[in-house]
Amino acid sequence: MSFNNLGLSEALLKSVREKGYTKPSDIQKEAIPEILKGKDILAGAQTGTGKTAAFALPLLNILQNASSKRRRIRVLVLVPTRELASQVGESFREYGSNLRFKTSILYGGVSINTQIDKLRKGIDIVVATPGRLLDHLNQKTVNLSELETFVLDEADRMLDMGFIRDIKKILKYLPEEKQNLLFSATFPKEILSLADSLLNSPKRIQVRSNNSTADKVIQAVYPVDKSRKRELLAHCIKEERWFQVLVFSRTKHGANKLAQQLKKEGINADALHGNKSQSQRTRALQDFKDAKTQVLVATDIAARGIDINLLPQVVNFDLPYVPEDYIHRIGRTARAGQEGKAISLVSADEHKLLFDIEKLLKSAIPREIIDGFEPEQNLKTEAPKSRPNRRKRPPRSSRKAQKSRSSKSSEQSNTSKARPSWRKKRNKSNTAKNRHSS
Repeated sequence: MSFNNLGLSEALLKSVREKGYTKPSDIQKEAIPEILKGKDILAGAQTGTGKTAAFALPLLNILQNASSKRRRIRVLVLVPTRELASQVGESFREYGSNLRFKTSILYGGVSINTQIDKLRKGIDIVVATPGRLLDHLNQKTVNLSELETFVLDEADRMLDMGFIRDIKKILKYLPEEKQNLLFSATFPKEILSLADSLLNSPKRIQVRSNNSTADKVIQAVYPVDKSRKRELLAHCIKEERWFQVLVFSRTKHGANKLAQQLKKEGINADALHGNKSQSQRTRALQDFKDAKTQVLVATDIAARGIDINLLPQVVNFDLPYVPEDYIHRIGRTARAGQEGKAISLVSADEHKLLFDIEKLLKSAIPREIIDGFEPEQNLKTEAPKSRPNRRKRPPRSSRKAQKSRSSKSSEQSNTSKARPSWRKKRNKSNTAKNRHSS
């Protein structure tokens, strides 16, 4: 099947050809016709499958065929991060380069006044992060009353970042009658619950099974002692001639530190994380895309907007705490049908994290020990032992009540026995105290 069979206009087909695409991906083949019919969509598609084009192309086609050309916000796309907002917004502009629609990208970290000035000139499509969109809604600088289509992209990441409450606030500003599209790589229970309340008899699309990884990603685990991870990474970059390497760090501080250490090794590296200003993040990402930077060390959240079709190498310097994040990470490579490699540097203390990832994938990731970096602490292959359930100590209030009942019972059972007068007084006193406390 080609794009010509999907019902898109000639102007959009021309844009697709200019970008070098010839055949639609699975998600595009299934989603584009359904969106053109005006149906709600619940789509399961991991990153790198072409899902942005799967909703951008048909929505542009719908706008093009509308009878009214008056400018107002007709499409809202909600995304979790600034980088992803820039990526999605740019996709709308590129695919719509032969059309006359205007797209506005709204995210924090930059002047809101500049965004307000652009909105006043008239906008057809808004791509926004939840926080900044709420800022505009509170200031009444965005009018969503005539919205026709709402897209929630990377819904599972929204959940991970704690945006569900913001999303529910935003939904109150949207009209009841609209088309709703929800895209997510994974479907936790909370996302399914949100979908039930948002979507109206949706078309369910699942191009791959939940929690799966791209077929063309070659995965490997390099067991290594924790203290030698940085040394092994530098060795692989130099000896295996890795170029354009995206390295994942668990923390912002760790990303900065690793980038600085790699620079000392003569490797051109930069860091990308939330503590950087928007201009620094944009520059770091652009330099990496332009191959000016060899290694980009990033945190999970910041890396969500990285979209490089030919990114050959992804490295997990630290394994993520959440197994689903592993899928998002390695999805940065092997995009649009290309091949890619995902290497995880795993120390013995990360055994449990690796086990959880392999349990999610339902398969073991091949291990490969690099000569000269044999770990002193071997990485276990069996499942981590579960801790035995310990009997919980009752709360203090329960212990007091139990002691009180025991005292009363003992007193009643021993009433027939002779006791010293001082013992009897103490028992009476304790009993009175227990009655008062109860």
